[in-house]
Amino acid sequence: MAAAQRVVVLTGAGISTDSGIPDFRGPNGVWTKTPAAEKMATLQHYVADPEVRKAAWQNRLHSPNWKAQPNAGHRALAEFERTGRLHALITQNVDGLHQAAGSDPTRVVEIHGTVREVVCLACDERAPMERALARVEAGEDDPPCRSCGGILKSATISFGQSLVMEDLARADQAARACDLMLAIGTTLAVYPIADVVPVAKRAGASVIIINGEPTAMDSLADVVLQASIAAVLPAVLGVDG
Repeated sequence: MAAAQRVVVLTGAGISTDSGIPDFRGPNGVWTKTPAAEKMATLQHYVADPEVRKAAWQNRLHSPNWKAQPNAGHRALAEFERTGRLHALITQNVDGLHQAAGSDPTRVVEIHGTVREVVCLACDERAPMERALARVEAGEDDPPCRSCGGILKSATISFGQSLVMEDLARADQAARACDLMLAIGTTLAVYPIADVVPVAKRAGASVIIINGEPTAMDSLADVVLQASIAAVLPAVLGVDG
């Protein structure tokens, strides 16, 4: 860490669990506890079934995201950015907590989108999620787009939906240019974004992995820490957090 000048960070669900946001596939994950919830994250089911959409809107309305606050891990990354050594922050998370902690939005690549906005699947218009949730609270169980009447969905990447090519390109370019790749709170089993780790390694970067359990790429890493992210990340980065 002391020698690194161009650090790229990849974060996954594990950095947000200390903020009260459950992961998806872990022992206490959303899909582990409620397998039917995966349907809400599958575009085909969401578009075809109004009942799935109604359930999804109720799920969004009562999501722990709205009460969650950045934890020491998020704050540590924002503080580290101020040293001028953070080149890019790629996140698999959709909760917006990196920006809430003070990370520069222009450095954050939200590879799976964001829950903070809605998008119309017909006309692509985007709007703040709060407006749509206010309509749900007022009694609309499946609010349509106010511009064209199309289906609204959170601006996240669902199963069956393509990733944004510009975001993938930014992530790949950052990985090729960094001298240290820091993977935090991700099992590194979700592709194609997990590829940034071997890409960085082949380009000559060092790799540090911090996660609560083993990952699919521990053998690639120069350092592996299995620990609480909020507890160890500030020390790893050399900041207060």
